[in-house]
Amino acid sequence: MPIAAAFCALAVFLSVWFNADPSYLVPTVFIKIRSVVMLAVPLFILLGNVMDASGLATKLINFVNSIVGQVKSALGTITVATTALFGAISGTDSAAIACIGTVMIPKMQDQGYPRGHATALVACAGILGQLVPPSVPMIFYAIVTGNSIPACWLATVGPAIIMVIIYSLLNAFAIRKFPLKVITQTLAFKEHAKSVALATYKAIPVILLPVIVLGGIYGGIVTPTEGACLGVVYTVIVACLGYRTVGFKTLWHSAISAAVTSGVIILMTFFILITSKILVVEGITGQLAAWMLATSPNIYVTLLLLNIVLLVMGMMMDDLSGTLLAAAVLYPIAVSAGVHPLHFAAVVGVNLGLGTVTPPTAPMLYLAGRIGNSPPEEYMKPAMFFMWVGMLPLVFLTTYWPTLSLTLPGLLGYVH
Repeated sequence: MPIAAAFCALAVFLSVWFNADPSYLVPTVFIKIRSVVMLAVPLFILLGNVMDASGLATKLINFVNSIVGQVKSALGTITVATTALFGAISGTDSAAIACIGTVMIPKMQDQGYPRGHATALVACAGILGQLVPPSVPMIFYAIVTGNSIPACWLATVGPAIIMVIIYSLLNAFAIRKFPLKVITQTLAFKEHAKSVALATYKAIPVILLPVIVLGGIYGGIVTPTEGACLGVVYTVIVACLGYRTVGFKTLWHSAISAAVTSGVIILMTFFILITSKILVVEGITGQLAAWMLATSPNIYVTLLLLNIVLLVMGMMMDDLSGTLLAAAVLYPIAVSAGVHPLHFAAVVGVNLGLGTVTPPTAPMLYLAGRIGNSPPEEYMKPAMFFMWVGMLPLVFLTTYWPTLSLTLPGLLGYVH
């Protein structure tokens, strides 16, 4: 059944089992749902849809290509870097994979990359969409757990930077055996500088988007909701009047798609908040925390168990559903074990990111496969290489080195 229906069934089952009073539960959760903060979600989704429909990602790709285009592994590095940049605009991994994959997979194939390798790289790099601010899953993590949204965004920046570096290096290592058609053209410094300047000039409106939105939020000028609204208005102006790549009909379809997606997400959030409320009131989360702490000899084992649970959750559902469930059920356990809330946000992000590309379900991996028109037998092996050699070490690094996720929030005063 659909994820939203499954969450509904869980909420109804727990309500009946514990004889919970719906006249208390429903109004309490509804008040939280109707928060102004929740408006940021459909706005960021609309922002991603408009970016996808307008083809503005090409500007980002050309910008990065002008800088590293002379390197043999350039296309792979461009794919990873532009996915991170697009994640800073769209806030979701699916939008990043769909937009970047549509452009970059054919480009890599034309240069000699095997189709499976190109597809796997796009899928695994797509995880950056949920780690780079403004991450939509982190908005819901913050709402459910009661933490600051900007602080949760900052917590995943460190792991995201490490991931960009790791994937770029792994791609450079893997392509040594590929017969790539690389055009080695040594440009004079002035010519290269001119090429970079031109690509930068054309991409300035797109590059300024995350600067305006995130700069406004972290500068205290706008709230996350106002920042999302500002981003939508800016993107529509740039796409319609600046680049002239979309019209009213495209904007209308993007708005309808965002409304449908937002409706499903809000339903999921409503039911998971009811579930969370019941578990807290009945003391279930407290009992789970006490049991885990009693059976785990130390916090390191507790973190390992939480990692395993998160990885399995990520393998069974999308990043947003997994984030909601982790925030409702696992967050109290982690905090009781002494894990910092923002550190756990980063742990949730990287684990669920790995889970979304890990079989058997692997929704983001199969999405990239559909976009790249590649069968699983082509991209499964290279995907495993990127996941287990690149992503899994990052999971352990994020889990057992809290400084990686707490440094940026600490610098801005979110860690006390």
